[in-house]
Amino acid sequence: MSVIEDDERDSARFPGQRPPRASVGSHKIEEEVFGKAYDPKTVRRIWAFVKPYRRKIYLSVGAVLVFTATQLSIPLIIGWAIDGGMVAGGNTNNLVTAVIAFAIAVLLNFGASYVQETQVGEVAENVLFDMRRAMFAQLQRVSLSFMDKTEVGRLMSRLQGDVNSMQEFLETSVISVGDIVLLIGIVVVLLTLDPWLGLLTLVTMPILFIVRIFWLPPAKRAFWAAHETNSLTNGAMAEGINGVRTVQNLERQKVNFDLYDDKAYHNLETQLTGSKFAQVMVPIVDSLTGISMATVVLVGGSLVLNGSLQVGVIVAFLFYIQRFFDPIRSLTMQYSIMQRAMTSGRRITEVLDLPVTITDKPGAVELTSDMDGSVAFNDVVFGYDPDRPVLKHVSFRVNPGETVALVGPTGSGKTSAMALVHRFYEVQGGAVLVGGHDVRNVTQESLGEQVAMVLQEPFLFTGTVFENIRYNKASATRDDVIAAAKAVGAHEFIERLPDGYDSKLEQRGSNLSLGQRQLLSFARALVADAKILVLDEATANIDSYTERQIQKALETLLEGRTGLVIAHRLATIRGADRIIVLQNGEKIEEGNHDQLMELGGLYSRLYNMNYASFDDIPDELVAKANAKAAST
Repeated sequence: MSVIEDDERDSARFPGQRPPRASVGSHKIEEEVFGKAYDPKTVRRIWAFVKPYRRKIYLSVGAVLVFTATQLSIPLIIGWAIDGGMVAGGNTNNLVTAVIAFAIAVLLNFGASYVQETQVGEVAENVLFDMRRAMFAQLQRVSLSFMDKTEVGRLMSRLQGDVNSMQEFLETSVISVGDIVLLIGIVVVLLTLDPWLGLLTLVTMPILFIVRIFWLPPAKRAFWAAHETNSLTNGAMAEGINGVRTVQNLERQKVNFDLYDDKAYHNLETQLTGSKFAQVMVPIVDSLTGISMATVVLVGGSLVLNGSLQVGVIVAFLFYIQRFFDPIRSLTMQYSIMQRAMTSGRRITEVLDLPVTITDKPGAVELTSDMDGSVAFNDVVFGYDPDRPVLKHVSFRVNPGETVALVGPTGSGKTSAMALVHRFYEVQGGAVLVGGHDVRNVTQESLGEQVAMVLQEPFLFTGTVFENIRYNKASATRDDVIAAAKAVGAHEFIERLPDGYDSKLEQRGSNLSLGQRQLLSFARALVADAKILVLDEATANIDSYTERQIQKALETLLEGRTGLVIAHRLATIRGADRIIVLQNGEKIEEGNHDQLMELGGLYSRLYNMNYASFDDIPDELVAKANAKAAST
């Protein structure tokens, strides 16, 4: 079918509206990670969060039962008042007794409702707090391989939207118990007051159950689809907001809007469908209520005229019938809430059950500050997809206190190698050693204390400059922070800020320049006082003046520390003790700057093209590099 035919078909399906375009996204990724099968253990898992507050839940259930009892008693009191105090000779004592009984019922009704609402609300808020903490803690532990392929917006949907659905369910679940008890109680009372009229009144119930049997399966599918499309829409929104600078830079606003519009439009469709299924039962229940009340008036009225039934009983019947369909209507409305909650509960437990692939082994060794600070790669094989390795049998050693630079074309595996030093990922073969210990055999906490990383894109958190610099070492004093800032040349611009070190940073430090943010990340690494310092293109986005400041700071920063550097800047590369050249995930050259330039291989060609002008290089080296390049 052609594109034109597709458009005509879509226009016919959506008259007067823009037909949805094909959407793209990571929906398949999430289905692959989380799965779609219903987990019967969901309720038990959610109960684990509720269990610490079960006493409050039991108190709420007791209050609901009292509330339900008062609801059942009020029509009986009214009927008794009519028959005993108003119709039968106007007995004043009976009427006064009925008024007192009614007042007691109303007071009990108010008290029970207040207890139930306050207790359930408190339990719901505490449970949601515990859920959010547990989910956030789990997401802090999961491997980066999961975070790499999962949209932030979809995770936020689980942390916020799904948890809010659980809140709605928890706040109404106890009420649902009351509705069920009230429904059963009304049936019992009706059959007790007049069995024949009660059965006649309840004859509409089979119709309702038949309707629900046909309504239930498509309703469940509609609620699930609405939940999934909402998650997709949140993911697209988060991606668009996070990448707004790139979007505006590339003039991609319309394309991104169309991509988001597709998901939002599909979400609108599924939400409208779910809303229709949630609301369709309301008019059905209302119609059945009217039929039942008409039956009582016609049949009951004739019985009253015949003298076989009292007026108060008919009045009580009418009250009960009106109340009888209220819990049915309420339960029908709450069914969509329950469906969303069950789906949300499963999605929440799936987050809690995400496998943590990077864990400490039993008896893992703790790295201490007196370790030698060496780093070694022994025949390392690694790939984000095990079938497509990024590093192929790479071996090298960085001696204590030595600064080694990794260079190579894009995609050669430099950043991946640095990530393995911190054990962000597990190797598929070989071993990465830090301080003579395989990183898989040491505790993650101690490894993090001894390996500090400065990335190309510095990430600053909401808070003050002081809090960001000592982020990795909460025990650092103000003097330690100031000394680190002075060492990296950040002290002067910090002092010029409105509140100095107490100045608040905006989101990701956007009120600072990129160079200033990078200087703060250097100061943070210096305060951390780790034995090993990893610089992943940390000077790539810094101007030459700032780089000269950082070069001076690096001498202080790297003194007595092992340095692993990925950089495309001339000064950092030439100052390294050794340079390791990677290409296609393999180590092809190793040596210092002069040795590699003399060799005339890949490093020499990259250097000539990117790292320096030809005027800076001796003529004989240029000629040799050009000859080498021509021969290959």
